[in-house]
Amino acid sequence: MLFSRLNHSCPEGTLVRIAGPNGTGKTTLLRLLVGLMQPQEGKILWNGQDIRKLKEDFRQDLVYIGHLNGVKDELTARENLMINCEVGEHPITSEQANEYLKKVGLEGFEDHITRNLSQGQRRRVALARLYASSHAKLWALDEPFTALDAKAVANLSDLIANHVNNKGVVVFTTHQEVPIAANNKQVISLSGGVWVDGKMRTKVSQNA
Repeated sequence: MLFSRLNHSCPEGTLVRIAGPNGTGKTTLLRLLVGLMQPQEGKILWNGQDIRKLKEDFRQDLVYIGHLNGVKDELTARENLMINCEVGEHPITSEQANEYLKKVGLEGFEDHITRNLSQGQRRRVALARLYASSHAKLWALDEPFTALDAKAVANLSDLIANHVNNKGVVVFTTHQEVPIAANNKQVISLSGGVWVDGKMRTKVSQNA
């Protein structure tokens, strides 16, 4: 068991960090929140409604970028970004794709096949979608700062802060202490399960 009796809510305009050591369930909790996994008990609610019932209505409000980049090796950086936006039902033009790739430091790499890019550059291709996703109220990001240099980390932290301060919600996991100038911040700290009287108990702390 990773966690139990977790009850947490946040209003619009909130940055939620899921913190904790490796193996405590950060990625699992994030995948539960976006509907990629189902809880054994309880519900995940969005605007007061079960996300399993909302289905497409919830997914239209969501952008999820997992620990893996979700880019296709055989496509260019531009093609990956445009297809990801198309799948998210918010298509962009080639010119917009070039603009967003420039914002993440990939100017001049638009036509490069993704398999030939470095891990940091591949991460940037995935994260460029956020610049096209102000329409999505909820951003769920698993280790978004991994493989980024200092400038890219600063740019992404500013982008996240702007989304939150414009009434969006960002839920993210990270091992890095990155300053993000969001007005409203919360932390869900997962400490892992411990054995008590022959049963698994989970330490969960929640701070606003």
